[in-house]
Amino acid sequence: MSDATYQDTVHSVDELLPAPKLLTLGFQHVLVMYAGAIAVPLIVGRALNLPPEEVAFLISADLFVCGIVSIIQSLGATQWFGIKLPVMMGVTFASVGPMVAVATSLPGHEGARALFGAIIAAGVIGIIIAPFISRMLRFFPPVVTGTLILTIGISLMPIGINWIFGLQVGPTAPKIVDPEAAAWLEAARAAGNVPASVSLAPTVQNPLYAAGQNILIAVLVLGTILLVSKFARGFLSNIAVLVGIVVGGIVAAMLGMMNFEKVGAAEWFAVIKPFHFGMPTFDPIMIATMVLVMLVTLIESTGMFLALSDICKKPMDQKSLAAGLRADGLGTVIGGIFNTFPYTSFSQNVGLVGVTGIRSRFVCVAGGAIMIVLGLIPKMGALVESLPTTVLGGAGLVMFGMVAATGVRILSRVDFANNRHNLFIVAISVGMGMIPLVAPNFNQWMPHAIHPLIHSGILLAAISAVLLNWFYNGAAHVDEEELRAAGHVADH
Repeated sequence: MSDATYQDTVHSVDELLPAPKLLTLGFQHVLVMYAGAIAVPLIVGRALNLPPEEVAFLISADLFVCGIVSIIQSLGATQWFGIKLPVMMGVTFASVGPMVAVATSLPGHEGARALFGAIIAAGVIGIIIAPFISRMLRFFPPVVTGTLILTIGISLMPIGINWIFGLQVGPTAPKIVDPEAAAWLEAARAAGNVPASVSLAPTVQNPLYAAGQNILIAVLVLGTILLVSKFARGFLSNIAVLVGIVVGGIVAAMLGMMNFEKVGAAEWFAVIKPFHFGMPTFDPIMIATMVLVMLVTLIESTGMFLALSDICKKPMDQKSLAAGLRADGLGTVIGGIFNTFPYTSFSQNVGLVGVTGIRSRFVCVAGGAIMIVLGLIPKMGALVESLPTTVLGGAGLVMFGMVAATGVRILSRVDFANNRHNLFIVAISVGMGMIPLVAPNFNQWMPHAIHPLIHSGILLAAISAVLLNWFYNGAAHVDEEELRAAGHVADH
C-alpha cells in the first residue's frame, strides 16, 4: 500500500508518524505539561513534612506514572481502558486541596499511607462508576463545575503566596521567639521557678520571612512568564511557565540559593517501587473525600474528551467514553500503588493538539514513554526538589490563578441575567469554600473523624453547589453539546 493510500484509509488519530517526528512532538507535549506535573508532588510532599529525598522520590514516581497512564489512555489497554485519542495524563489539581488537608492533619509516612489508601479506593470506585457517569452529569451543569474549579483555584492561591514569602509556621514564620527571652525562660525553668507548660509567644520579626531577595526572584519568574506569553509565538508561548521556572532556577543558583548536594548524591537510575511508604491504610472519611474528587475529575474528563473528539474530528460513542473514564480510575489506582496521586487528562495538552493540528495518538504514546524514562532518573526529581520555593511561588501565582480563571470562563456560559438563582449558587458555594481558608479552626468542636472531610473548602463548595443547584434548578438533563463546550473552555 502506498503512503498516499495509507493516509486516505487511516484516520489522523491513528496515524503512525516517523520515529524522529514522534519523539520531537512527544517531547513537546512533555514540556507543556511538565510544570503542572511536578507541582502537585512538591506541594503534597512538603505538606506531609517529608524529607527532601522523599519529596524528590514523589516527583520521580509522579513522572513515571504520568507516562504509564498516558500510554494506557492514548494507546488503549483492551476494550475496557483507554479513550484512544491524543491524551497526556497528569495529577488533577482538584485533588490538591483535600490531599493537603489530609497531609496537614496527619503528616509523615502515616499520612502518606492513609492518603495512598484513599486514592487506591477512590480509583477502584471510579472504575466501577465510569459507565454510569453520564447519568450523573445532570447534577453537574456548568454553574456547578465552574464554581468548583473557581474554588479550587482560590484554595490553591495561598500555597503559591506562601511559597514566595515563607510558610506561616516553622523556620520561615513571620515572627519568631526572642532568643534572649528564650534563654531567660530556660534558666528560670531549670531553677524551678516556671512551670513546664509556660511557653513564649513569637514576637520578633523573622528576617527569613518576606526576604527582599525572595520577592525579587518571584517577580523575575512572574515577569518572565508574562513576557514569554505575550511576545513568544507557538510552542515557546505554550511553555511560558516552564521557561519562567528555569530562569528563576538559574538566577537562584547564581545567588547560591540552590544546594546541589542531593542532586549529586541521587542515582542516575532507580526503579519506582510500589508501596514505598509501607502498606496503605484505608480511612472511610478520607476515601469519601477522594471519591468526591474522583467524581469531579470524571465529570471534567467527560467534557475534555468530548472537546478532544471534536478537535480530532473523530466521533466518540458511549463505549469509548466509558473506556476513557475507566482509564482515569485505573490511572488513579496505579498512582496510589506507586506512591502518587489521582490522574486526569491535562487540559493544556488538549489545547496543544488544537494549536498544532497534530492529532496522532501515538505522539502522546511517545510522550508517555519519555515521562517514564524521566521518572526512572532520580537526579531529575532531586533537581526539581532543590528549587527554592520562591521560584515555584512566582509560577504558582500563574498556575493556580489559571485554574481559578478557567472556572470563571466556564461560569461565563451560565445564564445569570434570566436566572438570578445561579448567583445564589455561586455566591454561597464560594463562601462555603472559603471557610477553611479564613477560619481554619472552625471545626474544633466537631467530631475529629470528620475533620479531613470538612477541612477541604473544595468539598464544602462541591456539596453546597450540587445541593443548591438541585434546590433552585432541579436536576435537568445536561446535553452533550454543553459538556463539549465546557471542555473547549477549559482546554485553553
